[in-house]
Amino acid sequence: MINFIDLFSGIGGIRLGLELACQKLDISSRCILSSEIDNKACETYALNFHEIPRGDIKKIKKISSFNFLLAGFPCQPFSYAGKHQGFGDTRGTLFFEVERILNIYQPDGFLLENVRGLITHDKGRTLKTIITKLNDLGYGVEYLLLNSSNFNVPQNRVRIYILGKKGCKPNLNIRSDKGAIDSHAYKKVGIQGSLFVPINYPIKPLTVKDILEDKVDEKYFCSQHFTDLLNHAVRGHFNKLHGTRLIDFRGGNSLHSWDLGLKGKCTDAEQNFMNLLIANRRKKVFGTHQDGKSLTLEQIKTFYFNDDLEAIITSLLAKGYLKKESSKYGPVCGNLSFEVFKFLDPDSISITLTSADAHRLGIVTNNKPRRLTPRECARLQGFPDSFKLHPDDRAAYKQFGNSVSVPVVETVMMDYFQNNY
Repeated sequence: MINFIDLFSGIGGIRLGLELACQKLDISSRCILSSEIDNKACETYALNFHEIPRGDIKKIKKISSFNFLLAGFPCQPFSYAGKHQGFGDTRGTLFFEVERILNIYQPDGFLLENVRGLITHDKGRTLKTIITKLNDLGYGVEYLLLNSSNFNVPQNRVRIYILGKKGCKPNLNIRSDKGAIDSHAYKKVGIQGSLFVPINYPIKPLTVKDILEDKVDEKYFCSQHFTDLLNHAVRGHFNKLHGTRLIDFRGGNSLHSWDLGLKGKCTDAEQNFMNLLIANRRKKVFGTHQDGKSLTLEQIKTFYFNDDLEAIITSLLAKGYLKKESSKYGPVCGNLSFEVFKFLDPDSISITLTSADAHRLGIVTNNKPRRLTPRECARLQGFPDSFKLHPDDRAAYKQFGNSVSVPVVETVMMDYFQNNY
């Protein structure tokens, strides 16, 4: 019997993964306690698990007997503690609450989940501090860095999963695998590039097109104004938007404000100039600024050779796509609050969902651009369609951007329980 507690529970993704694993292994499970401070996340949790999580874990002092702990704890900076305690103290961070509960109740094991940046945070000292603290409490620890796209979830999402067992290191068959670095690499290697392929893995893994809804409310389609701007850029061939990002400071497979005609239509020559500027201003010969630097006329002439340079610059300055400061020229950032900032490639995987931008991921269906729906975001995280969504779309997008990929947790938990119970 797995009696578990679900800390920093969010909408219950980690819990759902554990329960599904237990069902497949014919192991009984029961949630003793759930804790979450976000009210809307609690509402979604209650819709699906028929219980309202208790509030701030710092205020929970007594818990009934349990033998497994789940926690998708927030990664707060440990730097302040490190400066004063030689990176040996976790007080002032939310991980301290996990540590406190493990120390008092000594469950048989735990699963902790966090962002991949935990591994490199503070030059690795944060993770080292966490593992040292867990070891001091009598737990052997293993951690995995896993990409959701290796678990039949069509999303590039790399997360760290920290597993512990009382008295010794847990036995695991799964090994870390960061998967394809992006959707383009995924299309080239797919599941073949994975070091770990789950048993009974489908021959053809899911891609974005497999999670799309058949019928979508009109409210998710792009506005007529934005659609017109996109149409100008792709000349009616909206499928050209597959895999395209809308950003002014990067080249590659991107659309820019001057491509859309956001501040006024640009000629082909003007668009060509701006795209050359974007591509060349990031070259090391001109400096090491992350998004490039402003360039002098002489520097621009090293990559733009047409005789119309002066006329092009004058026109772009007047339209507001170009700025001049101290005899140097640089692009002017357009409206980065586009209704969609990235159109997904239906034949590949999604970029990582985030709480800030899940509502601005787009897709083209039947040659019409639209945003992903909350249900599609849920599917990108591997939630079953039986999972009830929060009625407020804004809350739902945020929640799935913050959540875990359920099939990853399910597979990790199956591996853990099969080898350690």
